[in-house]
Amino acid sequence: MGQGILITGTDTGVGKTFVGCGLAREFRRRELRVAPFKPAESGCELDPVSGQLVPADAVLLRQACGTDAALETICPYRFPLPVAPWVAAMRQIREDEVEQDGGIDPSLLSRQFQELASAHDLVIVETAGGILVPLGERFHFGDLARLLNLPVLVVAGSKLGVINHTLLTLAYLQNAGLRILGVVLNHPIEDSSPAVQTNEAVLRTLLKTRLFVVARSTDDNPSRDDSIFRELASHILTSMAP
Repeated sequence: MGQGILITGTDTGVGKTFVGCGLAREFRRRELRVAPFKPAESGCELDPVSGQLVPADAVLLRQACGTDAALETICPYRFPLPVAPWVAAMRQIREDEVEQDGGIDPSLLSRQFQELASAHDLVIVETAGGILVPLGERFHFGDLARLLNLPVLVVAGSKLGVINHTLLTLAYLQNAGLRILGVVLNHPIEDSSPAVQTNEAVLRTLLKTRLFVVARSTDDNPSRDDSIFRELASHILTSMAP
């Protein structure tokens, strides 16, 4: 049976998929069989040929992992509306006029994860947004991490407010009893704003967990720095060792 990690963010659009893809490539370089799991993805666009909703992040993660696992298993819930998965699911239920139990099913997510874990050495699970984004009225990604017994890696977008967002996310994880693997700061390399220039130093002072820094340009295209992912992958594998 394989193991898994959960990658969450301090916000949406902070670079979770980029970090997940970088880790997937590094794990593959170490000859590990890797699969992604994106339980729900919203904001999906319709493929005019197949008529299916395309989960863009899940597709990128699948390509980086090099797995033959079906996209339907990797991303079981897809929604066109760019909102929290629970909100999108409830909207779909109303529009399709189906019963309320037609929403996101935690037991299905557990089965899909176990299917991927049984055929791979490591499953990279990615949230939609942050750790408390709801999958159901009483079920969020933090609950999913507990259900699947996943340690958590936090990706933080370096901007004004990231210190507060990071500390709040870590406080929740600690209070929930979830194991924290570290924080990845997705850091602009050409931004001279005071917050961006000071975020790394302040977080290194305040955090009691490992901080890794991934550089990205101001046009939101991360630079390819494989050394960071080698260091991060080594840290994760060591942390997960029995």
